[in-house]
Amino acid sequence: ENLLLLLCSILAIMFPLILVDLGGLGTQGASVLVALPAVCITFGILYMLLLAAAISEKCTRVPALINAMSFGEGTEVSRQQTVDYISSSAAGFYVCDMRLTTGMV
Repeated sequence: ENLLLLLCSILAIMFPLILVDLGGLGTQGASVLVALPAVCITFGILYMLLLAAAISEKCTRVPALINAMSFGEGTEVSRQQTVDYISSSAAGFYVCDMRLTTGMV
């Protein structure tokens, strides 16, 4: 969570500085071309983190889905063991041993 907070705070500080720098140079768009790759990469990383967080959120629904399915007579114990295993494994995307959620991004 601290790493994501640091990344977001760096972006919040640098983005206005880039805009001020672009306006102050007065080169009529040449500086925009210089900053464009960095801005695209930054937004790409944020988009990737958002998608990973969405997948992590979907992983929390898998045990309920499996528990609602019927696999025939006598499979209740196996189904419950599978649901317990999936719940305890806490599947999802992790950054620095912290589970990535949409609340963090």
